Amino acid sequence: METFDIIFYLFALITVGSACIVVFSKNIVYAAFSLLFTFFGVAGLYVLLQADFLAVTQVLVYVGGILTLLLFGVMLTNKVISVDMKTGTLHAVPAMILAAVVFGSLAGLFYATWSGVTAPASSIISTARPIGEMLMTGYALPFEVASVILLVAMIGAAFMARRPKKL
Repeated sequence: METFDIIFYLFALITVGSACIVVFSKNIVYAAFSLLFTFFGVAGLYVLLQADFLAVTQVLVYVGGILTLLLFGVMLTNKVISVDMKTGTLHAVPAMILAAVVFGSLAGLFYATWSGVTAPASSIISTARPIGEMLMTGYALPFEVASVILLVAMIGAAFMARRPKKL
């Protein structure tokens, strides 16, 4: 086994293991922190696929933004509303049947297409430069419009959150 294979299996184990904790955990805070490791595992898999731009985006957007927002939301909601959150599983049997069908389909597809031959490693080429050039030249206007829309949404959310309560 090569070092590359060991690193891949390590990231795959981290990703799948922490995703299972997210799904099966009854404590929502533990599930949110396990989601952190799931996101980092996916970012590691992107690095192994030589998709460095996707890996950095995964860490910045999901870990830096969405997961932080989720953790703050969970922690603040538990303090304001003193209600126990139910995280039990519903419809477990149909979900297991569907998961078995999907797993069987993927295993069959893998078995049908596996030739046992791997392609030789190519030279590593960064994907960030061409994507950055496209964003700053051909797609500059849509990129700026999206940033202005996100800024307006953020200002609107802050305005709505600071609105005085009606008596």
